[in-house]
Amino acid sequence: MTQVRRIGIFCNEPLHDSAATHLLERTMTASLPAHELMARAGRSVADLAMALTPHARRIWIACGPGNNGGDGLVAARQLFLHAKGRHGRPEVVATLTGDPGRLPPDAAHALSQALESGMSLAPSPPHDFDLAIDALLGIGTVRRPSGEMASYLSHMHRSSATVLSVDVPSGLLADTGEYLGPAAAVPNAPRHTLSLLTLKPGLFTAAGRDQTGTVWLDTLRATAIDDPTPTAILHGATMARPSRAHAAHKGSNGDVVVVGGQGVAPSGAGMTGAAILAARAALHAGAGRVYVGLLTHEAQPTSWDPQCPELMFRRTDTLLADEALLQQATVVCGCGGGQAIAGHLPRILSSCPSLVLDADALNAIAGDETLRRLVAERHGRNWVTAVTPHPLEAARLLATTTASVMKDRLGAARMLSEQLNVIAVLKGSGTVIHAPGETPRINASGNPALSTAGTGDVLAGWMGASLANSTSRSAPPYEAVFEAVSGHGRMADHWVADNDQTLTASRLAKSIRGAR
Repeated sequence: MTQVRRIGIFCNEPLHDSAATHLLERTMTASLPAHELMARAGRSVADLAMALTPHARRIWIACGPGNNGGDGLVAARQLFLHAKGRHGRPEVVATLTGDPGRLPPDAAHALSQALESGMSLAPSPPHDFDLAIDALLGIGTVRRPSGEMASYLSHMHRSSATVLSVDVPSGLLADTGEYLGPAAAVPNAPRHTLSLLTLKPGLFTAAGRDQTGTVWLDTLRATAIDDPTPTAILHGATMARPSRAHAAHKGSNGDVVVVGGQGVAPSGAGMTGAAILAARAALHAGAGRVYVGLLTHEAQPTSWDPQCPELMFRRTDTLLADEALLQQATVVCGCGGGQAIAGHLPRILSSCPSLVLDADALNAIAGDETLRRLVAERHGRNWVTAVTPHPLEAARLLATTTASVMKDRLGAARMLSEQLNVIAVLKGSGTVIHAPGETPRINASGNPALSTAGTGDVLAGWMGASLANSTSRSAPPYEAVFEAVSGHGRMADHWVADNDQTLTASRLAKSIRGAR
C-alpha cells in the first residue's frame, strides 16, 4: 500500500539534496529484497496516476535510460495489468529512450517483468494522450536533454494533457531548481510531481514551482535518513495570530522608522510611493508607531498620508538625530531611496540595532566597500540586519550575474548571509531565507500576483513591523523575518482565491489587516 501525501502551503517539511537522497536510496536497497525499492516506487506512481486521471483513455509512460525510467516501467506494467481485458480501461503506451541492453540492473529487471506481462514498447510516443508520465530523467541530471529525449519532452509539454513527473520533472536540477529542459516557462496543462524518498529543494524554488505543479511525496516507507540535518526547510504559512498582553500599548508594540522615498527634484524620477507603501505595510502589520523620513527636496514636501494619517512624517535629519528612537526602533531603509540614500547609510548602519535594508540601500552597499564592512560588522555587536534583494540586487551584492544567482538560489542566499553576516531574504519564486547558523528555509506561500511594482516595499515594511514587535513576543529575529515573508505570500494566495482584481501593492498593504 502506497502512502502518498500532497505537499501544501501549510507545511513544515525537511528538504534533502541529491547526495543525501542517493545515500538513503543505497541504504534502503541494501536492506530490502532485490528490486523491492523500485517496485514500491513504480506502484506508487501507478496508483497516483489512476487517482489523478481515473477516466484517462490513453496513458503515455515516457521512460528514460536510468533508474527513473525503471520506476516508469514498473508503473507502466501496473497500469497495463490493471487495464488488461477490462472494457473502458485506458490504453497504455510505454516508450523507452536509449539502449535497453544498457539499463542498470533494477531497471533491466523492471523491463523484463513488463515484457513478460505481455506489455510491449512503442517505437514512438502516441499522437494524443490524456496523461503523460515523465520518467525520463531523475535527480542525477547534469546535462541539458538532447536528441530523442528532448523531442519527447517537447511533445509532452506541447500537449494539453496532464503530466505526472517521477521524482523530479525531467531537466530540473533537484538541488537548485534550475531547469535545463525544452518546455515553455509556464506550463499549459496540469502538472504533478511525485517526489520519492525525500523532498528536494529544487522542487520549490527558481523554476521548480512552475515545472513541478502540485507536489506529492512518497517516502517508500523509509524509516529515517542517515544525515538528519536537512539541506533546507520548506516552511509554509501558519494561521496563528501573535498574541498580545491586554495591557499592551503603542509603545510596547514596537516602532518602525522608514527612510527612503527620493523625490522628483534630484533626478527627475520620484520614488516617494515606495517609502509610503513600506510605512503603510508596517502600520497594518501591527507596529505601534511608524515614522517616515522622505528623501525629498521639494519646496512643499509630503507631510501626511491621507490614506494613513497615523503615519508620522519627520525631516530625515531630525529622525536620524533622535538617538533614543534609533536605538529602540526597527529602521527600514532604502525603499525608493535612489542615490540620495547613500549619504545616510553610514549613520544608519552605525546607529540602528534593528535594520531592514532594501532596494537602493542594497545597490549603494554593493558598490561601496566601506558600507559593506559596516554591514558585516553589525553582527559582532549582536545587532539584527535583514536584507531583501531580488535576484538582480543579489547579483550586484555578490559581484556576479542574475543568471548565476538563479542557477543556485540557495547557494546565493547562503553567500549573502555569510559575506554580510545578515538574514538574507532572496525574493522570487520560492523565496529563500538564510541566516548564519540557521537551516535555510524556502517559503511555500506566494504566487505571481506579487509580480507588480511595490510589493517588495510592502514586504520590507511588514518585515520591519515583525522585527519591531518581536521583542515583546519573544520571537527570535529569524522567526520574525520569516513570519513576514510567509504572511506576505499568504496574503497573495488569499487574494487570488477571493478576487479577480490585480493585486497592487497598496491593496496588499491594506489586506495585511486580515492577517493579524
